[in-house]
Amino acid sequence: MSNSDIILGEVLGTAVLILLGAGVCAAVTLKKSKAQNAGWLAIAFGWGFAVLTAAYISAPISGAHLNPAVTLGLAVQGNVPWDQVPVYIVSQIAGALLGAVLAWAAYYGQFGAHMTDLAHQQDAVEGAKDAKAGPVLGIFSTGPEVRNSAQNLVTEIIATFVLVFAILTQGLNDAGNGLGTLGVLITSLVVVSIGLSLGGPTGYAINPARDLGPRIAHAILPIKHKGRSDWGYAWIPVAGPVVGGVLAGLLYNVALG
Repeated sequence: MSNSDIILGEVLGTAVLILLGAGVCAAVTLKKSKAQNAGWLAIAFGWGFAVLTAAYISAPISGAHLNPAVTLGLAVQGNVPWDQVPVYIVSQIAGALLGAVLAWAAYYGQFGAHMTDLAHQQDAVEGAKDAKAGPVLGIFSTGPEVRNSAQNLVTEIIATFVLVFAILTQGLNDAGNGLGTLGVLITSLVVVSIGLSLGGPTGYAINPARDLGPRIAHAILPIKHKGRSDWGYAWIPVAGPVVGGVLAGLLYNVALG
């Protein structure tokens, strides 16, 4: 694949992924949203369908990696040239940032209503100022329910390993450098399964771009009383998926290569 194909496919696909994924989180979280309090099932299936939509859009163009952990797993396996890895990763982060901004724009009125309500509850606003994570950061990025760096890191490694190993063994196109038609469907269902089974501890980033791009968006968007972007935790949803993706590629080469 050419670099221009990679940039177009990964920016477009990852933007759609985050637009729909952050969109379902906003729908469940924000006041004045018809889906408020729809719950974890809605989030898990919303993210699965987000992967389905984004991957079918970008698969014919760039192979629909949409995730630096997937790109690294494929590079370790040997089906993606290492000189294309930075092009994939930068495009994915840019697309994730764009998608987060689009999700904010789609829910602009709901963000305003939600944060205005919080502003009227002085205790909540004051608490958010001291918290590690702002009150709407969960719409954009992930965070742990129990803050334990070692456990949080291991959770992300395990969950990402499952995702990338499933892609390597079941989801590749004929060239082996991205998702195939059936692989998109399989991967989407795997993401739902991970969300339901392994998503509870950390919110299952399983994708460095999915967490980092929207976290940057949270930091720069003009959302009143938004609180902190929790940069102290931000390395875990980057490092964990990177390790998980590399381990999946290594095990594939040892066991099946």
